[in-house]
Amino acid sequence: MTGERLHFARRGLAAVPAKAPEVDVEQARALAAEFASKLVLVIPPLRAFARGLCGRADLADDLAQEALAKAWAARASYLPNTNFKAWIFTILRNHYYSWCRKQRRVAPWDPDAADKLLVCEPAQQGHMALAELAAGLQALPDQQREALILVGAGGFAYEEAAQIIGCAVGTVKSRVARGRAFLRDFVDSRQRDLSQARPTSAEASQAILGELRRLDPNSH
Repeated sequence: MTGERLHFARRGLAAVPAKAPEVDVEQARALAAEFASKLVLVIPPLRAFARGLCGRADLADDLAQEALAKAWAARASYLPNTNFKAWIFTILRNHYYSWCRKQRRVAPWDPDAADKLLVCEPAQQGHMALAELAAGLQALPDQQREALILVGAGGFAYEEAAQIIGCAVGTVKSRVARGRAFLRDFVDSRQRDLSQARPTSAEASQAILGELRRLDPNSH
């Protein structure tokens, strides 16, 4: 073959596109079905996490729905046999903070989930008013509140929470410990204030009797 013919032959070979590898359709369907099953199972805790972050049921549903859609679109990037719950919680967390930056505000805490977050020592166990605890959570820095959500309500281990947040395990432990200590002091302080302001039974009875006498014209 002459040099000219060889040149064109090489050009012809280079011009032929490589044959795409055949896709196992059945395997792809099986993987998609398995991924969809994982999504269904994670919906309840995902919605709870979203509501814990934003404090609104309607917004939480939107956040969870968007996270599910993003997870489905990015399913090829999920590594099998890794922590699926942590993976999709990270997606929701990132989406939520992107939403917050757009809104330029942080939503209030949801009091319905507040009682799940405070883990007390046995000597400190007792009833805590949900409203007081919710008020304390609103006063927490965002980073401490987020750590409490993941570890307290989300049920994640410190290592898993650190993976979701993107920080060291020790940092998560520190945030959780400081957050819980703050909440204990906050709730104790509020309860002391309420007990001091609350009238005694005798005082309350006298006040009621005095009001009844005032309303009864025959008592004068």
